[in-house]
Amino acid sequence: MASELRDYEVVYIIRPDLDEQRRKEKIERINQLIQERGGQVQNVDEWGTRIMAYEIDDFREGYYVLVNFTLPPSEVSSLEERLRVDDELLRYQIVRTDGD
Repeated sequence: MASELRDYEVVYIIRPDLDEQRRKEKIERINQLIQERGGQVQNVDEWGTRIMAYEIDDFREGYYVLVNFTLPPSEVSSLEERLRVDDELLRYQIVRTDGD
């Protein structure tokens, strides 16, 4: 299984109107989604609230989080689908980082 894992990172933006408790729960839930799909979270870097380049859903700011993780390639689309339907996320982007 370990040979099938690839390195990825995801940057996502959480709605700025969530309180700190709900924001921490959201970050933990996304980490659980990765683990449920056979991945391992390696690093979570909370960048905090930042002004976005353009308005999204009437928000000018968002709470940015970067997560480095490993995941089987076959599970990436499943993870993306779950992130896509999450109303508390403004945007996300998953990028493969292992270079192969």
